[in-house]
Amino acid sequence: MLRRSTFAFGAVTLIVTVVAVVFFNDDEDVVTATSTTSTVAATTTTTTTTTTTTTTSTTTTTSTTTTTTLPTPTPPPSDPKAAEPVIELGTLSIPAIGVEMTLHEGIRQTTLNLGPGHWPGTAMPGAQGNVVVAGHRVSKHQVFLHINELVIGDEIIFETDAGRFVYALTDMQVVDPTDLWIIEQTPAYTTTLFACHPPGSTAQRYAVFATLVQ
Repeated sequence: MLRRSTFAFGAVTLIVTVVAVVFFNDDEDVVTATSTTSTVAATTTTTTTTTTTTTTSTTTTTSTTTTTTLPTPTPPPSDPKAAEPVIELGTLSIPAIGVEMTLHEGIRQTTLNLGPGHWPGTAMPGAQGNVVVAGHRVSKHQVFLHINELVIGDEIIFETDAGRFVYALTDMQVVDPTDLWIIEQTPAYTTTLFACHPPGSTAQRYAVFATLVQ
């Protein structure tokens, strides 16, 4: 005899089948019932899914370029003898040849008669670029009379409201009056001093070049 029973346990259903086997004992006419029970075991499988998240970091680099605007020298005056305002910038000292005088703005004759003059539009003392200064050799104060006696390493000192700036002489040359390259501006910190050459003549110019050291 077969009997099937169904049991529901949540998500697992068990089916139990009971088989009854009847044996007849001929000797005793006794019926013995033997029951066999089969059990179905439910196995639950759990699957675990692991999710890996990858984060990509992006770094942005910004490059900054700095552009320096150099001074622009004014052209030589069309009328060198014309008057111009008197503007004091500070003092110019050259210990090796005994120079210490007021530095004025301008290169016209009226200004150079007062002492050394700063070429308008060129760098100011201590600033980036080329500080250009002109001076007489034989007239008036004769500020640059002995400019040709300077040697490499001699100091040229400017004192202005901006501070005290010392330049060391690096070179000297005799140039023509049309050699305006001596007033050109570069990113370096330099100064150029010049005067007529030879003394008493305007045929050439004697120029000295120096670099800022402190």
